[in-house]
Amino acid sequence: MSQYLISAAREPDKSGRILSVTPESAQWKYVGFEVYRLRPGQTLSQETGDQEACIVLLSGKADVSAGDEGWTGIGRRMSVFEKTPPYSVYVPSGTRFTVGASTELELAICRAPGRGTLSPRLIAPEAVGVEHRGSGSMGRLVHNILPEQEPADSLLVVEVFTPGGHWSSYPPHKHDRDDLPEESLLEETYYFRVVPEQGFAVQRIYTEDLSIDETLTVRDAQTVLVPKGYHPVSAPPGYEVYYLNVMAGPHRTWKFFNDPGHAWLMERKG
Repeated sequence: MSQYLISAAREPDKSGRILSVTPESAQWKYVGFEVYRLRPGQTLSQETGDQEACIVLLSGKADVSAGDEGWTGIGRRMSVFEKTPPYSVYVPSGTRFTVGASTELELAICRAPGRGTLSPRLIAPEAVGVEHRGSGSMGRLVHNILPEQEPADSLLVVEVFTPGGHWSSYPPHKHDRDDLPEESLLEETYYFRVVPEQGFAVQRIYTEDLSIDETLTVRDAQTVLVPKGYHPVSAPPGYEVYYLNVMAGPHRTWKFFNDPGHAWLMERKG
């Protein structure tokens, strides 16, 4: 298996965790990412330490507390493919949070360096920016959960729905140079779900000099690491692809650079 492809465990561990990416395991600096599947009545409690966190309820309902704040019975969708925006909770560094599952619950915990400058808050579905990006076979649905316009210290969090036969993260773009205002350096993880679940997505990761040039077959509940390079995604006909993106770097802004060989596609209509 590629060093850029991480599979979820078949069964959760005692805490409910099925997948974990740390800066150490990814051999990078900023992004951490975990996925948990909790049974009804099961509780997860953690301290954020020097990291901020965005808890995304992928599916199911829960009670969540963070510091002195708490929210009861949050969660709406029972599957990501209902395509309604999720409930999420922002948790600053130096804060304990607890998640109690009311139903079967799949949740993602997105992490990046924090400065403790903000308070815990609920990100309700109504606060999530909904965007239809691209056109024709490049069309996809985007939910901006924690974009740069909303307060956080490091994290950028977004989810994308790519219909079968369509492409996303396309035309190919990258964000691996700390060269503002032209381009920002952002590490990125992609957490995939696919329906029907026997399907797959295809993601290519490549650099301009082709020192990285990998084409990955990505299955349901796998995660792709993008340390650098261009990284387009394809959903084969008949299979709908969801992914949750987490990005972080030295500056909290998303400034990407399109592959010059494919930038002409930005001019394409329909």
